[in-house]
Amino acid sequence: MRWRLAAGVTVVAVLGACQPATTRPPFPPAPQAAITEMRLPAGEATRLLAEAFQADSMPMQRVEVRDGWLETRWFNASSGRPTARRPLGINTVRVRAWAEPTHPGSSKVTVETVYRPLADPSLPERELDREVPRDHPVAIKVRAALQDLVKRFGGPPAPVTPPSAGPDEGQSPEAVPADEASDESAPEDVAPEAGAP
Repeated sequence: MRWRLAAGVTVVAVLGACQPATTRPPFPPAPQAAITEMRLPAGEATRLLAEAFQADSMPMQRVEVRDGWLETRWFNASSGRPTARRPLGINTVRVRAWAEPTHPGSSKVTVETVYRPLADPSLPERELDREVPRDHPVAIKVRAALQDLVKRFGGPPAPVTPPSAGPDEGQSPEAVPADEASDESAPEDVAPEAGAP
């Protein structure tokens, strides 16, 4: 009787140890997925992105704030309605997003919008997923949602470059905070004018 109890406890312990540490999918985002950085912790970025997608007719299937990812149902790109049919063709899509912490209080958000051009039972389902073109209506909605969050909460911190010689007269040697340094757009590299030091 005791050996059965011990065996049962061992089985439960082994099964418990096999539970994954994350609920995330076992695969990375599609290579052509949209990527941006925003000044939000990963969990908050995931939650706000899910709310934005839901408000824009993208039916959520799973939102895992703690693990920083979300996934919609397969849905009709034109109507926003979930589909129970086999997902085939560019008008039936699924959106997945991953949020990764970068700097303190910031995260990199990667969002894929995929469809399946064909059915092939000999391949794993993930291998059938293809990223939609950039001009696809859902891809445009995804980019708009990402841009809105960056506009509201800020993008990546501006790079701080040390002065090459020394500060000009009347200027402080301290770096200007990123939110005061530029407008809402991401910083761009600008070539110095001819003859500038």
